[in-house]
Amino acid sequence: MIQFECAAILFDLDGVLVDSTRSVERQWRIWAREMGIEGDKVTTVAHGVRAVEVIRTVAPHLDAEAEVRKLESREAEDLDGVSAMPGAIELVRAVPEGRWGVVTSGTRHLATKRLRLFGIPIPKVMVTADDVAKGKPDPAPYLRGAELLGVHPSVTEIIGELSMTDIERIVERRFRYIQPRWEDRPAIWQRLIQAACSPDIRLARDFTLRGLQLLAGELL
Repeated sequence: MIQFECAAILFDLDGVLVDSTRSVERQWRIWAREMGIEGDKVTTVAHGVRAVEVIRTVAPHLDAEAEVRKLESREAEDLDGVSAMPGAIELVRAVPEGRWGVVTSGTRHLATKRLRLFGIPIPKVMVTADDVAKGKPDPAPYLRGAELLGVHPSVTEIIGELSMTDIERIVERRFRYIQPRWEDRPAIWQRLIQAACSPDIRLARDFTLRGLQLLAGELL
């Protein structure tokens, strides 16, 4: 069991509370095919990045805002393979209200629909693609989340599914970080092991959110 003390928790959405990875990748590939773009070119840059920034990167000639609306609509209807992560509902219900939030690269509409689909409570603090001018790997979304929760980054735990660049940048801003299921990420697992020498980064091999539930009521 991972044990920690903090004033608040910021959760990533996809891969932490909800698993919608297959749906997201499927819709990106469909969109890429329609636009005449190599699918791998899109999916390589799309993980954890705001859709509007992905489109501006791979297809700068398109109206990115219009394409995001189309993509969002399709993702919201594509539920094949979408599921709640084990223990997610129990954990967030155990954390005191107003002491946790969600930070996601998705839009507010899509994030809310995903949470409601599985009965996961909608937090008072939710920072989405609609709320920031810069998305990941910029730490601005997490800084905004901590600000809205009224806590300092140094007492805020982020539970995420982030790239090494994301992790390095949030730790620079004094956040603490837990990487769940790190062995499922072979591309960066050695770097994660090295990074875990820092007291601000912890890895959880067999991590499910149930492992934190017993501590959730004593976070404060």
